[in-house]
Amino acid sequence: MGKYTNSAKELLELVGGSENISVVTHCATRMRFVLNDPNKADAKKAEEIDIVKGTFTNAGQFQVIIGNEVSTFYNEFTKIAGVGDTSKDEAKQAAKQNMNIVQRLISHLADIFTPLIPALVVGGLILGFRNVIGEIGMAGPDNEQTLVEVSQFWAGVHAFLWLIGEAIFHFLPVGITWAIARKMGTTQILGIVLGITLVSPQLLNAYGVATADEIPVWDFGFATVEMIGYQAQVIPAILAGFVLSYLEIWLRKVIPNVISMIFVPFFALIPAVLIAHVVLGPIGWVIGDWISEVVYTSLTSTFGWLFAAIFGFAYAPLVITGLHHMTNAIDLQLMSEFDGTNLWPMIALSNIAQGSAVLAMIMLNKKDEKEKQVSVPAWISCWLGVTEPAMFGINLKYVFPFLAAMIGSAIAAVISVGGGVMANSIGVGGVPGFLSIQFQDWIIFFIAMAVAIVVPILLTFALAKTKMGVNAYKRLGK
Repeated sequence: MGKYTNSAKELLELVGGSENISVVTHCATRMRFVLNDPNKADAKKAEEIDIVKGTFTNAGQFQVIIGNEVSTFYNEFTKIAGVGDTSKDEAKQAAKQNMNIVQRLISHLADIFTPLIPALVVGGLILGFRNVIGEIGMAGPDNEQTLVEVSQFWAGVHAFLWLIGEAIFHFLPVGITWAIARKMGTTQILGIVLGITLVSPQLLNAYGVATADEIPVWDFGFATVEMIGYQAQVIPAILAGFVLSYLEIWLRKVIPNVISMIFVPFFALIPAVLIAHVVLGPIGWVIGDWISEVVYTSLTSTFGWLFAAIFGFAYAPLVITGLHHMTNAIDLQLMSEFDGTNLWPMIALSNIAQGSAVLAMIMLNKKDEKEKQVSVPAWISCWLGVTEPAMFGINLKYVFPFLAAMIGSAIAAVISVGGGVMANSIGVGGVPGFLSIQFQDWIIFFIAMAVAIVVPILLTFALAKTKMGVNAYKRLGK
């Protein structure tokens, strides 16, 4: 008998037995179930199992928080349940049977942008560092000169780092079209080629369109097409990527396999590139401009504080629904239009606030050893940008710390937007997030960060003594 045999048998029964499991996999701390009938899962009783730290349902998956022992537990569970191993991608595909149309749309966005996040985080840090050495006066007799102006070494570093920054952000459409091809199961190299045709050096750079005296064209005799690039543009790349993938999928069905290797790529790529430059590019550019303009204007208007308060308060609930994945596209669009994003700092502050509420719960429940096994890792991961264990494992279970974090996040967001804080890019969505903030805004962001830490802690302590807090403890039998 294995170490977790009894717990595994108990959990198997509480998820509805082997016949109710469509797919099961695991991540760093959680078991992820795609169930044929989600209603058969008894989450309340599952949380009473010793090894289980909490449960929640997200993106069509019933997720059970196990902790660091999850891989060992998973191996024993699959043997007892008689279910085979599977990949996370397969689990996501199976989970779609439990999603509505909106959830599937959000899942698509998540699948597109998640593979790009490591590069975007690195790019944000690079832009932030270049901003410090190239824009901020800190050298010379009066500390008014930048490091780039007084040092050839730092001037070289500044120029060299732009090689990476340009590759990440100006050529972002290449990453997006690749991610879509990967997600749709179509030919990834075709996605890459399509992306390159959107940012080719032959085209007029997107940043030069507004000041160009003349826009070059392809002249086909009966019609001309403007040779405009879509550097850093998100919407045109998404639209073009999906057109290519759906064309390829359709062509695979109608072209015989014996000649598909030649004709499917040919008849998919050329029309996709033409459609991208004639139709989708211009339309996507207008849509992207409209979205970024609305968001930026809302945040910098007289009522920007109200928009910030609403977003700061509502962001954590958006994470529960999965709608927060939409902000990645908006952030990237803001970056292309305004050389930074004032939306992302609020996201980092919301994550910090949720972690702060968990820290308060650690102090309130310091004698509860079982809960500390969940709350301490959840707090650390939340301050490092991964919020789900904190929210689902602790804050939503008690409710009042979740509310305290939302209020703290709203106040911090108002300070951030009121102070004009801008991030160079998407970054680490927690305490290390300040590294992606533009250097001149660090002081205001640190003030907002302090509020996102202190206010949720104080409010959590206060709410724990109210009727809401007392009822939460009674409901959980504490």
